[in-house]
Amino acid sequence: MTGPHAAAGLAEAFRALHHGRAPEDPLVLPGPWDAASARVFAEAGFPALATPSAGVAASLGYEDGHTPADEMFAAVARIVRAVDVPVSADLEGGYGLPPKELAERVLDAGVAGVNLEDGEAGALRDAAAHADWLAEFRAAAGDALFLNARVDTYVRGVPDPEETVRRARLYVAAGADGVYPLMAPPQLLPALRAEVDVPLNAFAVPDGPPPAGLGRLGASRVTYGPDLQRRATRALRDIARALRDGRHIG
Repeated sequence: MTGPHAAAGLAEAFRALHHGRAPEDPLVLPGPWDAASARVFAEAGFPALATPSAGVAASLGYEDGHTPADEMFAAVARIVRAVDVPVSADLEGGYGLPPKELAERVLDAGVAGVNLEDGEAGALRDAAAHADWLAEFRAAAGDALFLNARVDTYVRGVPDPEETVRRARLYVAAGADGVYPLMAPPQLLPALRAEVDVPLNAFAVPDGPPPAGLGRLGASRVTYGPDLQRRATRALRDIARALRDGRHIG
């Protein structure tokens, strides 16, 4: 599926996947880090995927937050080309690109959605200024993307529910289709759901509620960040040790 019309169709299909879901059935989006892992998840039957910037960075040999923009866009485009399902891309804070240029590059990559965060250099961006930036991005991209606005209060040392809600509302007013309060405690999800009238993205952690539980708390979609890539790396380390030690790995 290629070309602008195909990309627009995938974006429309991706947006629809967020709505009309039962509470116990949130949209679960595995995070592929390269074309091969994307194909595995698509072949397993997932209706859409969401790349994690940290997982893609690791696959390219970079620390999280240090991937050059050109390499990130190229990697995302390869993932998009590898599967027929919609792909959302985590593009961190937009790599310092002006909103119009960022929108053009995102659309050229063929993604159906994008995560854009409000954290920068270990701190939070000014919320009003970030909302204006998102509004410019939204105007440039039109409706051809699902814009998921990440709220980084809980990962930038501001664990304040009221500030999280304030930022989420500003970003929704700017045109965000969904909000993603990364690392917000699960018990906060019902309050966020009540205050923000767009799909809510929850981050699944190994010792936290499963997707169905997060859905019942108010999440419309569930993502895993780089956790799946890291699990795959641990499994590969075990295989490497077995090979080094001369053990059978069949």
